Amino acid sequence: MSDPTVISIDAMGGDFGPPVIVAGIAETLDTWRAKGVRFLLHGDQARIEAEVAKRPGLASLCDVQHTDQVIANDEKPAQAVRRGKGSSMWNAVEAIRQGAAGAALSAGNSGALMAISKLILRMVVPDLDRPAFVAPWPSSHGITTVLDVGANIDCDASRLVEFAIMGAAFHRAVRGVEEPRVGLLNVGEEDQKGHEAVREAHALLRSGRFVEDYRGFVEGNDIYGDVVDVIVTDGFAGNVALKTAEGTEQFIRAELRSALSATLLGRLAGFIGQSSFRRMRQRIEPNRGVPLLGLNGIVVKAHGGADARGLASAIRVAVDLAQSDYASEIRRNLENLTAVLAEQGPAEPAEKLG
Repeated sequence: MSDPTVISIDAMGGDFGPPVIVAGIAETLDTWRAKGVRFLLHGDQARIEAEVAKRPGLASLCDVQHTDQVIANDEKPAQAVRRGKGSSMWNAVEAIRQGAAGAALSAGNSGALMAISKLILRMVVPDLDRPAFVAPWPSSHGITTVLDVGANIDCDASRLVEFAIMGAAFHRAVRGVEEPRVGLLNVGEEDQKGHEAVREAHALLRSGRFVEDYRGFVEGNDIYGDVVDVIVTDGFAGNVALKTAEGTEQFIRAELRSALSATLLGRLAGFIGQSSFRRMRQRIEPNRGVPLLGLNGIVVKAHGGADARGLASAIRVAVDLAQSDYASEIRRNLENLTAVLAEQGPAEPAEKLG
């Protein structure tokens, strides 16, 4: 059994490597010490230990496992799987399988991390194509959990229910919401709206056997509102929504910058309000870790360009998941789903809409 107090980190991953990775750990050192957390760092031992030595008290919480091998940011996932054994990323994930860590974290190559994690840890649901990607979405009530946002493009009803189970468990563990409100993204709120898979998933979730507080269908304009805590969709719609939101944020930021720089009064207003604008940007661009949900183990992807504060936030996600009932809750509810589907037998064709 993996030790949940140990977080295994690919210290060579990301755009900056050991300097930012180690600084991210040191960002909230007292928190890790209070939680009893230790870190297993994989990579160039001399470089890592040099960074650790700059921060008093950090060495007592860190162990370093040396490797010269690093997976490049532009390396193809298939190449990473074939040639990545013994690399800092591989070893970080392997530590979970060996029981040496409760979670792994990397800011490196996303595709490589997903492929290596799936190979080493396997999927908690054997026929799940890929781990689900989760987006922490800023909303009027704080953060909404949205999944899948790109890993699994074509999803049937049982896959959507699996996402609901994993999303609710994740939100409970990381956000501290005891009974997360779960919604299913659709083109309307009426029962007859949407394609067959969405309507079948809606019927399964409405039974109350998989998530405690299912609120039914939600629409795209509900993502930023206070309607639900978890929004479930397939990877196609989720990725389109995510990229649209990112593009909208960039457009509004550019327009605001242009408007403020057009006049002397606008430039003055921009200077006076720069701290407020900075807080708003941090609010709408949460630089948090994204877990790969659906694995037999906890793996968190940090943003490749994250600074120390962003890394600390990603580490916090890994710690919260590792020290929670997240994994066992998912397993219990997925076993329940399997039993229900077996009882139902082959699904009847859904009635076509006129």
